[in-house]
Amino acid sequence: MSRLRNLLLLSALFGLFGLAGCASTGGKSAEAGFPEKVVYHVNDSAVAGLAMNNVKNHLGANPQATIVVVTHGKGIDFLLDGAADKDGNPYDVKVQELKAKGVAFDVCNNTLVGRKIDPKKVIHEAVIVPSGVAEISKLQSQQGYAYVKP
Repeated sequence: MSRLRNLLLLSALFGLFGLAGCASTGGKSAEAGFPEKVVYHVNDSAVAGLAMNNVKNHLGANPQATIVVVTHGKGIDFLLDGAADKDGNPYDVKVQELKAKGVAFDVCNNTLVGRKIDPKKVIHEAVIVPSGVAEISKLQSQQGYAYVKP
């Protein structure tokens, strides 16, 4: 009988240790020593509003997250002077709000060259990088960024 009791006690103890491993982080996504870094990939400005809303919500859940929005192809259009959504709302206001919270916006130079767009048309909140896809790859493979595609 004592052997059965010892087994039950041991099982209960291991169960408690197992539950401790499943404990909540209290809403903090960054584990000790590993800050949350995320790259949002936008290659179509039709999803720019959704992407920026996702970024805003992401920062609401973790204000310390480091977020970079990398654009190329048709995805750069919302980061050009005068860009607005289908309802005529300018994108630059949302970009400025997110930039003030530390979000970085990257624009692919290959796209600018390929589409013959003057780099001066890129809003000042954004940074021109040599290649959007290469930037995404670098952020993921060399700097440990998670990838999100809205």
